[in-house]
Amino acid sequence: MVINMKIVVLAGGISTERDVSLSSGKMIYNAVKKNGHQAVMLDVYFGYEENDKDVIFDLEKDWADEIGLIKDENPDIEQIKAMRTDNSNGFFGPNVIPICQQADMVFMALHGENGENGKIQAAFDLLGIRYTGTDYVSSALCMDKGLSKEIFNQHQVSTPQGLRLENGDTSPCKIDFPNVVKTSCGGSSVGVYIVHNEDEYQKAIKEAFAFEGEVIVEEYIQGREFSVGVIDGKALPVIEIAPISGFYDYKNKYQAGSTIETCPAKLEESLAHEMQRQSELAFRALRLKCYARMDFMMNEKGEVYCLEANTLPGMTPTSLLPQEAAVIGYSFEQLCEWILKISMEKYEA
Repeated sequence: MVINMKIVVLAGGISTERDVSLSSGKMIYNAVKKNGHQAVMLDVYFGYEENDKDVIFDLEKDWADEIGLIKDENPDIEQIKAMRTDNSNGFFGPNVIPICQQADMVFMALHGENGENGKIQAAFDLLGIRYTGTDYVSSALCMDKGLSKEIFNQHQVSTPQGLRLENGDTSPCKIDFPNVVKTSCGGSSVGVYIVHNEDEYQKAIKEAFAFEGEVIVEEYIQGREFSVGVIDGKALPVIEIAPISGFYDYKNKYQAGSTIETCPAKLEESLAHEMQRQSELAFRALRLKCYARMDFMMNEKGEVYCLEANTLPGMTPTSLLPQEAAVIGYSFEQLCEWILKISMEKYEA
């Protein structure tokens, strides 16, 4: 255990995964406090407006006390933005940077845009702020699903056939139906659609373009869904995800009881090893550091396809990475300490 560190747990923000981030942050905050660290939890967007920021680590306060449960639907981001009171157009809320500069480590509990796309990591690198997880380059590579798919193809990581669309491209679909339409830089299955014909396709790309200007269309892999965490370059046990109804969308990911998760997955040993091998290969190809999680589909022939890499996997009560770590004997508190340890080593190399 890294003893008596000052840790800022950074959560919230203004991505479509805001609520997920707050839930992850609450879990991480409670864990690092239990591990004996001095911890503060901040919403990166709203910050901290009191005058005692210079002694913030000495305050007797439960920073996670007001964090609620994840709702069924992703949050209204424009409504969130309207709540900001400092009249700033900047992403960082009041005093976030000065408080993070006081910390020994910032534990990144952010998800989605401006959390996983590398911008915060790059800013922290310039300011000398240490943070958990991978660096800005690999964050950016993984956030752009079109770019990461190209890298997968170059490094023999099996991935579904697909193409990238620019905003306004309403030409007829070039991928056989059924297929998947999804935003290039989204997360938590927000902006993901399974389509079966041209009418559904045109509706899906219109809705996906409403989220961002680039969309991925790829072949739909019918079969079973899996995920594999990778920590310090080594794959964890494979977990299978089986939604009770529909596919693994926002609701099924974060509402308890919506999905049956089995870890270790009930697979032939050779298939489990192949998925772990592909996960470690993807980790290296994308130049990842510290930890990540790879998502997979397996078709009826037993062929596996890596869909994407998540550089800041969820750490909520229903998240996959903690379940995988538990199988090899790590409690949630021990997992957080493991992440802190390997993240600190990143700066000591």
